[in-house]
Amino acid sequence: MRTEVDEPTVAEVGEFGVIRRLAGDRPPGTDGTVLVDTGDDAAVLATSDGRVVACTDMLVEGRHFRLEWSAPSDVGRKAIAQNAADIAAMGGECTGFLVALGCPPSTPVRVLEEMSAGARAEAARVGAAIVGGDLVQAQQVVLSVTALGALSGRRAVRRSGARPGDVVALCGGTGASAAGLALLESGWGTSECAVALDEAAAARLIAAHLRPHPPYGAGPQAADAGATAMIDISDGLVADLGHLAAESGVVLRLDPARLAEDAGGGAGFDDLRAAADALGADPWDWALGGGEDHPLAATFPAAGPLPEGWRAVGTVHATGAAEAGGARLPAGPAVLVGDSCYGGAPGWVAFGG
Repeated sequence: MRTEVDEPTVAEVGEFGVIRRLAGDRPPGTDGTVLVDTGDDAAVLATSDGRVVACTDMLVEGRHFRLEWSAPSDVGRKAIAQNAADIAAMGGECTGFLVALGCPPSTPVRVLEEMSAGARAEAARVGAAIVGGDLVQAQQVVLSVTALGALSGRRAVRRSGARPGDVVALCGGTGASAAGLALLESGWGTSECAVALDEAAAARLIAAHLRPHPPYGAGPQAADAGATAMIDISDGLVADLGHLAAESGVVLRLDPARLAEDAGGGAGFDDLRAAADALGADPWDWALGGGEDHPLAATFPAAGPLPEGWRAVGTVHATGAAEAGGARLPAGPAVLVGDSCYGGAPGWVAFGG
């Protein structure tokens, strides 16, 4: 962990002193959603139609981030982003966040202040506020975020609604975050790193890993357009679409040519290919198996136009359906890339090595 000489630590400032520093300059909600902010035993949020969308996720130092790679503000942003993307994937809009933080007593207060600033900045981009949380001692830095959201009269778009004949669509790209992580693991930017890659391309990929930009507004947009199923791609495209296929009881067939148009997101598939050539990797392992880009994937009725920003990348089929020539699709839920089941990187494994 990066430290500065004579910086005050969490132990020196104390729990409530740190909380005052993290919460003191946060503006209250201005849209009427936040009725009671921090300072009481709990916050109070208004609901638009009596329903609350809720999710939670954690970031653990050494497992999900490393402070020698990520600025503390990047960690704060990512903690908010991965939760807000889950709210969007239900067709909801975030109304508030609760942030619980664990850290060693020796942690410089500056680190927590920067994390808090990053989290507040991303929450503001989402259009919601951080309305409370907790601070405890831990062996390493741990952030746990609970996101709350509203459907505003929409139906919740679940993973279980995809139907044969639907199209599979993406909003956002895949693979850039995994490529950026691979570059960081290679030692990119250090004198010991011998990887030859255009600096601008490397910077785009690394930025995609450190600071994901989920398309938050695309979730409610897809719900309004009649999406039948939707999911946030956090663990990997094939892995997460596998959950959607299983819940819906269908086979999803992805078109590699259309996927290449989305892979890499703002970085572009050319950046993925260049990084893969430099590292001796397969760019499709990142595009299909890499996580943490947080695009949204959804299925839509084939008859209707897709919302702006969404691109068709595949189709939905019944399990066991017969194809031209007599071949049959898998008898159970599956994700095909072209005509085959993908056999590459499986995506993020929570209890992997």
